Amino acid sequence: MNDALAIPQASDYIRVLPEIVLSLFGMAIMVLDPLLKERRRQSTLGTIALLGSLAALAATWFQAQSPGFAFWNMIQVDAFTTFFHFLIVAVTAVVILTSQEYLKVEEIRAGEYYGLILFGAVGMCLMSSAVELVLIFIALEISSIATYVLAGFRRGAAISIEASLKYFLLGSFATAFFLYGVALMFGATGSTSIQVIGRVLNSFEVPALAYAGIAFMFVGLAFKVAAAPFHVWTPDVYEGAPAPVVGFMSTAPKAAVFAVLLRLMFEAHAPGRVGLIWTVAALSMTLGNLGALVQDNVKRLLAYSSIAHAGYLLVAFAAVPDSGIPAAMFYTATYAAMNVGAFAVVSHFSSAGERFVKLEDYSGLGSRSPALAAILTIFLLSLIGIPITGGFVAKFYVFSAALQSNMVGLVILGVLNSAVASYYYLRLIVVMYMREPRGEVPVSSVPAGVGAALALSLAATIYLGVLPGRVLDYAGRAVAEWSR
Repeated sequence: MNDALAIPQASDYIRVLPEIVLSLFGMAIMVLDPLLKERRRQSTLGTIALLGSLAALAATWFQAQSPGFAFWNMIQVDAFTTFFHFLIVAVTAVVILTSQEYLKVEEIRAGEYYGLILFGAVGMCLMSSAVELVLIFIALEISSIATYVLAGFRRGAAISIEASLKYFLLGSFATAFFLYGVALMFGATGSTSIQVIGRVLNSFEVPALAYAGIAFMFVGLAFKVAAAPFHVWTPDVYEGAPAPVVGFMSTAPKAAVFAVLLRLMFEAHAPGRVGLIWTVAALSMTLGNLGALVQDNVKRLLAYSSIAHAGYLLVAFAAVPDSGIPAAMFYTATYAAMNVGAFAVVSHFSSAGERFVKLEDYSGLGSRSPALAAILTIFLLSLIGIPITGGFVAKFYVFSAALQSNMVGLVILGVLNSAVASYYYLRLIVVMYMREPRGEVPVSSVPAGVGAALALSLAATIYLGVLPGRVLDYAGRAVAEWSR
């Protein structure tokens, strides 16, 4: 039978099982939302969303037992796919835990919120397993539409509506760039399959059209990870969007996009990769850290920090595959753990209307809430790259991979930028421990959901700093599967 007419098998559905589970739970939430009483709606729908994410984690494990291709070779399940599926769904679960208190305080309807979180995760998981450019585009749109709407969920705040509109308009341009790049790559190679593209580009003289296609696709994806010079939307959107949503959109979509970039840059043998990435990584590290130095809003500070960390991670993309891919995968996991944890603290501390997001609002937090201040301090130290945290090991392996590829200049620039970054992270720690408390800033007790989210993020950050071997070994196996 012709492959184009082949009927999908049971194994095909197993290989998209996490996406199916997340979709079913998302639809169940949307159906149940108008049927539940107001006083029970928030907690019930939050519990269903959390169960959905946990079920998707179990589905990811089950999916990993059936590696291979699905749906006419558009989906590939391997160790690489499983790694990013687990990471994205784990971040989704932590964000749901963080959101339960936030939605009550902000009086936000839970049905649409949790539904969009789960549907967004569907697109992100599909991006990490897709090996066909048109399917990647569709998955990117599923993820993007959900985050566009989530960014404007503080409907009573004009800054949130502005954030959503700005993100949507600029994101639409970025999507157009990616789609045009796909068209150019199809014209250059005659295929939209990443594996076929890789064979063509590795076997023949690379046509000029392929260079243009890679450049356009890279622009579209660099926007999504907030890499300079495509980062201008990031500070305003992070400031206006709900804090748990920022924790979500700064980690899970980035993980999915970096998965796509890794496939494009290494599996498709993207031409001109090193020079393009070298430039964007250097700009992202430098502009991100310089922008963060002058911020007095914690969300904007972390937005610029996010730009800088996109640059650090891109350093691994300039390295050879054997060391660069595992380093990039490990850095993605570490950054997700520490950043989603930091935003969980910001979400809890900001109070109703996100009134307390300035640096001075954190004055004396070390004496008023020692546990909360200590947890945030660990996340900040990890973002700096202090030993015994995941951030240190992640930067060490990224810079080591670059050195093995003779990217000495890029590594020196990265180390200098890390030194600059330590100033604004330590500045927040100094404010928490060496300034007098501000009486008008309340510090409420940490609810169970936020406490669980912080505990999970903290445990992951410390674990990746103390015992990184298993994760790095797993990432290494993923690379070995590619080279077979």
